[in-house]
Amino acid sequence: MYEKTVQVVNEIGLHARPASLFIQEAIRYSSDIEVIKDDKKYNGKSIMGILSMSAGKGQSITIRATGEDEQEAVDSLVNLVENKLADY
Repeated sequence: MYEKTVQVVNEIGLHARPASLFIQEAIRYSSDIEVIKDDKKYNGKSIMGILSMSAGKGQSITIRATGEDEQEAVDSLVNLVENKLADY
């Protein structure tokens, strides 16, 4: 298991398009991926899970992966949240 906590920095949070981009990145990895917000766990490969999380700007989420590519998956998703979703 490998995990990191990251702050959501884009204006609209993980809604609609940013959530879709998050899922597209997550499904590239074979590891199981969970996103944790306010002590609740969400499936990191489920659009409904990510949308129901309602992660807004400034909120912290923990991305956790378990599997053979867990570190690569978490690091990639953290990079996405911190840097590549800023335009959304």
